[in-house]
Amino acid sequence: MSIVNKLTQRFGDHRIKQIDNPFHPEQKLALLFLELEVPVTVIMTTELHKYNMPVLDNWKGRENNELYFCLPSHWDFEDYENPNYAWVYSWLYKLESFVKEKNTWFGPGHTIPTAKPEVAISNLMTQEYFIFLEPILLERELAPISIGNDTVYFLAVVPIFGDELDYKMGKGTIKFRRRFIQRKNTEKLDEYRKSFMTSRMKFF
Repeated sequence: MSIVNKLTQRFGDHRIKQIDNPFHPEQKLALLFLELEVPVTVIMTTELHKYNMPVLDNWKGRENNELYFCLPSHWDFEDYENPNYAWVYSWLYKLESFVKEKNTWFGPGHTIPTAKPEVAISNLMTQEYFIFLEPILLERELAPISIGNDTVYFLAVVPIFGDELDYKMGKGTIKFRRRFIQRKNTEKLDEYRKSFMTSRMKFF
């Protein structure tokens, strides 16, 4: 059974739509329309879990993942001409291609720059890095799914700022995630989000 069928069982036909990546039609994606306190749209990969990531020994059992962005209700995910919205498609393709081509793996807390040297994601999203996090806002909705003998986990792709990356590298993923949540942040994209770092917080 496919991941889309499993998600359909979980959410219903009316809440899921399969699409081809508009810029890379060989990549299959899914849209989830979730009615939370505030509605969100999730755009996720659907074929990545078929690649068994070569994880470290302490991550055995976490070889199969799908990546997602959580979009706010105002996000026009069908405006493919607007770079402030369309970048999510390009990045889902880049990330899925990268992990397969490099025969590597992504797990919670892993980070990746937008480029070398780093550039802002878009005119509105000025972060220059991404971090992979286990679901926060969608912890219940995107609990792991079993397909055959595999357990498929969902990793949120979350934009972060350079000073937040420094904090994560210095303090570790657990403290990063705790601070991120304490500042009322989730994986839902927010063009107005500021860095959670302040002068009194930096490292100490």
